[in-house]
Amino acid sequence: MSDTPYIFDVSGAASFEQLVIENSFHKPVLVDFWAEWCAPCKALMPLLAKVAEEYRGELLLAKVDCDAEQDIVQRFGIRSLPTVVLFKDGQPVDGFAGAQPESAIREMLKPHVAEPAPLVADPMEAAQALFAEGHFGEAEALLQQVLTENNANAAALILYARCLAERGELGEAETVLNAVKSDEHKQALAGAKAQLTFLRQAADLPDSAELKSRLAQDGNDDEATYQLAIQQLARQQYEAALDGLLKLFVRNRSYAEGIAHKTLLQVFDLLGNDHPLVTLYRRKLYQAIY
Repeated sequence: MSDTPYIFDVSGAASFEQLVIENSFHKPVLVDFWAEWCAPCKALMPLLAKVAEEYRGELLLAKVDCDAEQDIVQRFGIRSLPTVVLFKDGQPVDGFAGAQPESAIREMLKPHVAEPAPLVADPMEAAQALFAEGHFGEAEALLQQVLTENNANAAALILYARCLAERGELGEAETVLNAVKSDEHKQALAGAKAQLTFLRQAADLPDSAELKSRLAQDGNDDEATYQLAIQQLARQQYEAALDGLLKLFVRNRSYAEGIAHKTLLQVFDLLGNDHPLVTLYRRKLYQAIY
């Protein structure tokens, strides 16, 4: 038995009447006549399931084990396996025998089954995906739609502020973050504020090339190590930044009143507990401390 309500096994004549014949007056029902020993049946079955699931209820798929359901097999004169029959309004209207490619299955169904409505992506999920890909303007546009419907949506406000910050609108981003009143997204809010801080700090620091040059001359230059990490964080080069901060912490944990440790924790907030870099560097930080 499948996990989806659109796919089910038929067991007995009464079950066939209810699940296939009666259902077919409401939705087309595709009946897959198969058997355990039939290799082509097993090849066809996942294709039929895939197609049925994609119709999302506009098409039902009934599976009939021919070894167990001889009465049904004789009733419909099934002579070879696999055989697939489409029922509508209580009657068989189309079908095929033998394994078929997915394209042929879809072509057979076209005249009989309404195409499912296209899935509409959740605007927040779509905005998050666009942000992750660096398409900040497109993500902003989606978030503005979300906030038009609910201007107190904390998750949308936080992500909108991060888009603004990435575009250099730091003051506006701060205003948006200050408008977040919900405690539901504390970590995301802390992360967004951290990113804003990194971008502001980076604007007042030497550029990365200069800092790398200093470190090439003196690998233990604590100030250059920290400032380079901030520049990297502002450019979302998180792994390099975490590596530099951890080395600074190990080498001189008291530098600038423990700022390397504090910044590592800010980056953890920024990326979130589920991020693989956070898992890795939390462990490294723990080992360095203890």
